[in-house]
Amino acid sequence: MSSSMRLADLAVAAAIPAPATPSEAASTAWPSDPMNSLTVGEAMHRLARELYPLRRSLTGDGFRETVGRVGQLIPLTVTETRTGTQVFDWTVPQEWNIREAWVANAQGKRVIDLEYSTLHVVQYSVPVRQRMSLAALRPHLHTLPDHPDWVPYRTSYYHETWGFCLSQRTLDALPDGEYDVCIDSTLAPGNLTYAECELPGDDPQEVLLSCHSCHPALANDNLSGIALAVAVTRALLQRTRRRWTYRVLFIPGTIGSITWLARNTAAARRVQHGLVLACAGDRGKLTYKRSRRGNAAIDRAVEQVFRHAGAPYEILDFSPYGYDERQYCSPGFDMPVGCFMRTPNGRYPEYHTSADNLEFITPAHLGDSFARLMDVVQVLEGDRMYASNNPYCEPQLGTRGLYRTTGGTHVPGYEMAMLWVLNQSDGSRSLLDIAERAALPFALIRRAADDLLAAGLIREADA
Repeated sequence: MSSSMRLADLAVAAAIPAPATPSEAASTAWPSDPMNSLTVGEAMHRLARELYPLRRSLTGDGFRETVGRVGQLIPLTVTETRTGTQVFDWTVPQEWNIREAWVANAQGKRVIDLEYSTLHVVQYSVPVRQRMSLAALRPHLHTLPDHPDWVPYRTSYYHETWGFCLSQRTLDALPDGEYDVCIDSTLAPGNLTYAECELPGDDPQEVLLSCHSCHPALANDNLSGIALAVAVTRALLQRTRRRWTYRVLFIPGTIGSITWLARNTAAARRVQHGLVLACAGDRGKLTYKRSRRGNAAIDRAVEQVFRHAGAPYEILDFSPYGYDERQYCSPGFDMPVGCFMRTPNGRYPEYHTSADNLEFITPAHLGDSFARLMDVVQVLEGDRMYASNNPYCEPQLGTRGLYRTTGGTHVPGYEMAMLWVLNQSDGSRSLLDIAERAALPFALIRRAADDLLAAGLIREADA
């Protein structure tokens, strides 16, 4: 990073303290067993419900309140970067905050109101206070004619304008006449906020988990990723020992990852595996979008988990469109970061509408996403290379209690896993390599390796 950017001088960092009094909502309602996917899924849904009404945006107090509540569940450090800071080809925008926004008819009745839904105002709308005809107001109104009862989500981060979002049915019912319009917002120099949790491991090389945390009132495309990141972090916190260092980011979309990368180029180089978490709570099948590299260890780990999960799944090739993986995978960084999802962005009609609500995500599917992501963590934590201590023909497993005493029957999966580990452990192949070649679950290969290690038949290749 060039010294002319002076980013360190333009930001401050502070730990979010624990709340003085317990929250009445999700903050204190997490299950005691951080690995029970059923109860964790319920806790994830409660957290989404607590965060749903907050007035999140790219910047501002709603984003801060969101990460503040997340900070009641996991340790977070919050960083503020000043408006106008140059971050690669981008500039940190002005901070936006909104107090109220409404449209009232001639009788004073509010026909559109931010108090009813945070989607009702176009994000980053400039302040407005005037009376106008319906004809003059119409160009500032956004609807979804194909879904007349839904309210769209619209933004105007980098072009100053204003507008409201409403259902087509509501718009159709508005009579001609005069309307009072109020958007009580501020768009002024301030800060862009992001938060991160670093969990040190034996290895300073990192696993990155990232989620955009800026969308208001979108349960799947936003809150499910936040809830999944929290759930996995809490599970990792329970481990007495971690192989990798884990970094969990809560950032505003696009400009947040760009700002983090500009401020943390050294940390970015330490990332060995990474996932963007999004759209993780709907009823669709698990989906993974590969990193730009296409065959990175994280790509192979996720595919290995999905293949043996016993449920439909889809693997997508990388494309330079989507979530923040496109920033992490930009050619200057080319980080091994894929995207972990259920139904991908734009592939469900509820996407970026009011129908992406708390009923659209379910505790069961949130819990399933959590369970599969923890399986991926197990692969990353457990993948090692081993060398055989008996490379000349098979060692006798029966005398060591590792093989059945009656032959002539089909070789069980566990014993086949042992044979594969013994045969492939020449110091050049990892357990993930072996699991892929054997077409066996990684957990079974890992279990066989543990038993062979305990019996003295293999050793760590670098030991």
